[in-house]
Amino acid sequence: MVKPKTFHLIAHTHWDREWYLPRSAFVARLVPAMDDLLARLGSESCLRSFLLDGQTVLVEDYLRVRPEQADPLRALVRDGKLQVGPWYVLADELMPSGESLVRNLLAGSRDAAALGKRSGVLYSPDAFGHPAVWPSLAGEFGIRSGVLWRGLGGEPGLDGDLYRWFGPDGRSVLLYHLPPQGYEAGVDLPSEPDALADAWPKLRSQLAARSRTSHVAVFVGADHHAVRPDLCRLRDRLAALEPESTVVISRLDEFFEAAAAESAMVPALRGELRWSYGYTWTLQGVHGTRAALKRRHAEAEIWLERAAEPLAALASLARLPHPGGVLRDAWRTLLRSQFHDSLGGCTSDAVARRVAARIEDAELAAREVARVSLDALAGYDPDRARERPSAAEPTLLLWNPVPRRRDGVVVADLTGFLADVLVGPPGGRTPRRSRPGEFRPVALDGPAGPIPLQVLGRRRAHERMDSARHYPDQDEVEAVRVAFRAPQLGGFEVTSLEPASTAARRIQGNARARGRVVANDLVEASVNRDGTVRLTDRASGERYDGLLRFESAGDAGDTYTWAPPPRDRIVTVTGASVRVLAQGPLVAALELTGAIRSARGRVDLRAVLSLHGGSPALRITVELDNQASDHRLRVRFPTGLAGGAALAGAAFGSERRAPVVVTSRTYPLETPVATAPAHRFVALAGTRRGLALLAPGFFEYEQTGPGDLVMTILRAVGQLSRADLATRPGHAGWPAPTPEAQCRGYDRLQLALAPVRAADLDAGAALPALWEDVFLPPRAVWLRQASPLRIVPAGLEMGGEGVVFSALKPAESGDGVVVRCYNASGVRSTGWCRLSVPLASAHRVRADECDDEPVSLEDGGRVVRFSAASREIVTLRLRPALPPSSASR
Repeated sequence: MVKPKTFHLIAHTHWDREWYLPRSAFVARLVPAMDDLLARLGSESCLRSFLLDGQTVLVEDYLRVRPEQADPLRALVRDGKLQVGPWYVLADELMPSGESLVRNLLAGSRDAAALGKRSGVLYSPDAFGHPAVWPSLAGEFGIRSGVLWRGLGGEPGLDGDLYRWFGPDGRSVLLYHLPPQGYEAGVDLPSEPDALADAWPKLRSQLAARSRTSHVAVFVGADHHAVRPDLCRLRDRLAALEPESTVVISRLDEFFEAAAAESAMVPALRGELRWSYGYTWTLQGVHGTRAALKRRHAEAEIWLERAAEPLAALASLARLPHPGGVLRDAWRTLLRSQFHDSLGGCTSDAVARRVAARIEDAELAAREVARVSLDALAGYDPDRARERPSAAEPTLLLWNPVPRRRDGVVVADLTGFLADVLVGPPGGRTPRRSRPGEFRPVALDGPAGPIPLQVLGRRRAHERMDSARHYPDQDEVEAVRVAFRAPQLGGFEVTSLEPASTAARRIQGNARARGRVVANDLVEASVNRDGTVRLTDRASGERYDGLLRFESAGDAGDTYTWAPPPRDRIVTVTGASVRVLAQGPLVAALELTGAIRSARGRVDLRAVLSLHGGSPALRITVELDNQASDHRLRVRFPTGLAGGAALAGAAFGSERRAPVVVTSRTYPLETPVATAPAHRFVALAGTRRGLALLAPGFFEYEQTGPGDLVMTILRAVGQLSRADLATRPGHAGWPAPTPEAQCRGYDRLQLALAPVRAADLDAGAALPALWEDVFLPPRAVWLRQASPLRIVPAGLEMGGEGVVFSALKPAESGDGVVVRCYNASGVRSTGWCRLSVPLASAHRVRADECDDEPVSLEDGGRVVRFSAASREIVTLRLRPALPPSSASR
């Protein structure tokens, strides 16, 4: 006997906060829509529920304009009539870091709790694909069900509405997969009886055929749509057409609760969801759009995750003042740049400019939090330095931003006074001056004696010294860039080095540059006549030729999708020249310049190739001036390893992916892209040879059949959406010109290459550690006029087989800090965390910092041990034993 159907009408809106119009225009539309919604939810008893798009930022925007509506809105949320959260914003889920996704859910959960109730469904109706860790993140926030659309469907066996999606750690969600029309499936259902009788059977047939249970979800809503005024009438007339079934207006969690009782046999899913080409548009081409914007975003993420948060947390552990509120505000500013369209770059130019400004604001706030927190840990008081200049001396602060002991080569800028810069009417003031060239730093006093310096360059600059109780002190200075080998530093340790008058020994190092070759004892890089690079792994003798080949090819696509023009050809660098920038022995560097010239325009390129003594990584800084249009600029790195799967960094782990080989005939709806997203690294390796390509944050790459890794530097396109693409027929958005998406002008990016083996990829933690050594070296801060310092011993070290550090941050509420890691290996591991201060308590918590379980302390309260299953995320909340004080402002 067939069980009667229950049709659940899910009333909702999908509200892109910005897209083809800026936020200001959409907020002007949001306010009247929300006014109408609240009035109807409060007065129409049959309108039981409305889903506010799974993101709380819309409530934030609304209440900023309508603060008087806060109490009625909260009452509707508490009663379950208005569903909010769990996200703060509906972000792209493949471009932000794993920690950004956690901050997003933390902010959304905090907002929803303040409103009275959080939605228990992880709702992602329009993101351009989903990471494998998605179900695990849901579990970290106590969420057991989810909804998504793109990235799934169209292949054999993927034709139903419900799945059990398992994360890398084995946790799962009951997943509802939206139909091919997505969240708009029921928006056009008419309420007039005759028209509804004609339209309903087709939609009913499609939804019922997909349904794996007797419960069928019918989403009624669309982009920027207000609530239907006739929703109750629509329900009644659908009920009249369904005498054997039930039609109800439901909350999303009510649908899941009913469907879950019949979901024991739904199919299982595992891994990332990035393939829906036979079902609906996947739109993976956004990963290369406005690439410079994505790089700036990654830099801001690093400042927040790996500088501001850890330093503020260390200050909190030491019971020192720290700007925790500013940190939360900076995160929200960055999160508001992570909307799937915003960070994807598939927006109008006006929106892209606002996104860039928010990213800059977030980074500036993060830099300020890091500065203030480091000052507190070092005992540096800028006011005291200004008030007692006779006691002020130059000092170099060193901070190790990783939780493990290490040394390594550090590059720092030291400054010497040249002249006062007077601001305001002179009033008889005479600026002080000194002679250029007088500032000649030669060494720093280290724990084992003087540390010699390699001078890399000199320049004149302006330096401003700020303090809380005085006007800034602006000076003209001589800035000297130096390299030195740092002393051994503990995890997150802060120390200081004083200038020494003479160097007691020669610089010990093995990096050297001569002619077209830069080398150290581990690797050698030589520049070929065509401007490409040959890298030799000295340990194995393996060679990799044709690296760093810059290539420009036509791009006839739009901001969503790459499309090759007919009869296109690839153009490479001409006129390559090389010169030595630094001879060593700590840093050796070559400068490579050249240009790409084509009918599309010119791209001038400058690449600095540098090696540090004792490091296997070839560091590459690329500067470019793009004056070409409608093209895709990429850089190629042949590995010589045909076939196989590359390992790419991803949120809380990595993904193995094989090359994509398909044709448009197989997928006429949208041609699958050969490119893929990566976080921080992608590597291809065998037992004897292999290469890792590293970048500071997110980037797009392609693995070719012959084994080349190809990184996208930029896609230059001039239209938000086009309808005439061979790779995607039809408009993906509202068409508008986007001349700024042509990415003209100057840009700068950093890369690194290092030889690796398959064992390094299998180890899980090796590539993250290599990335840290390249992009998170010990941070050097020169204090030209430092007050007497009193450095607080506040450090933290973490280890364990396969254990990868992810975050150190102040706790969301109360005192203490939160430290997070994950097990990147395929087996259970035992990890440990050692602190420089004793703890009062340690608890294992979820990423939402709830559901705590006590963990025993060892070694006088300084050591915490934990077990981590394969691919498991581990979060610890630690409370110091020091007496409390006013620790946050």
